Amino acid sequence: MSAKSTMASLVLLMALLLSCSGMSGAARLLEEAAPKEEYPHPAVPELPKPELPPHPTVPELPKHEVPAHPVVPELPKPELPPHPTVPELPKPEVPAHPAVPELPKPELPPHPAVPELPKPEVPELPKPEVPEHPTVPELPKPEVPEHPAEPEHPAVPELPKPEVPEHPVVPELPKPELPPHPAVPEMAHPEVPKHDELPPKAEGHYPVPEIKP
Repeated sequence: MSAKSTMASLVLLMALLLSCSGMSGAARLLEEAAPKEEYPHPAVPELPKPELPPHPTVPELPKHEVPAHPVVPELPKPELPPHPTVPELPKPEVPAHPAVPELPKPELPPHPAVPELPKPEVPELPKPEVPEHPTVPELPKPEVPEHPAEPEHPAVPELPKPEVPEHPVVPELPKPELPPHPAVPEMAHPEVPKHDELPPKAEGHYPVPEIKP
């Protein structure tokens, strides 16, 4: 069974190879035989420009009239009840402070007398002898050689001053005449209507609670 299957697969492979080689050869022959033809590009006609309709004219809207502010009537002032009279409360009697008896001052014992202690005698220490400084011998001064005389510098001749040409005189140019500024007309300020004055707000009143004696 295995030998038959291998033989069948080999036959199929050989048939595929032969068909592939035949197809490639036919394709080559077709490419070589077929002449290359150049097709011209078709001319594209120019499209006409679309005509747009003109913009519609917008009618002017009438100005909105602002109504005048309504007149606020004066409100009557509310009548407030009178304040209740608060009765005077009797002052409470405070008892007098009790008299505090004076306490006798305690007698303190006298301070004990402190005996004077004898001063200790400090023995005098002998002064140490300081050795004298050794004398330093004078060293001879070294002889400094004299500096040689400097040679005289040669005299530098004075050079003549170069003549500087005078600056050319620049003529004065006439000033250009500027046109006067145009007069700007004053704009009229619009009158703002005044608001009617409102009456003052009524003050609230809270009743005072009664104090019971």
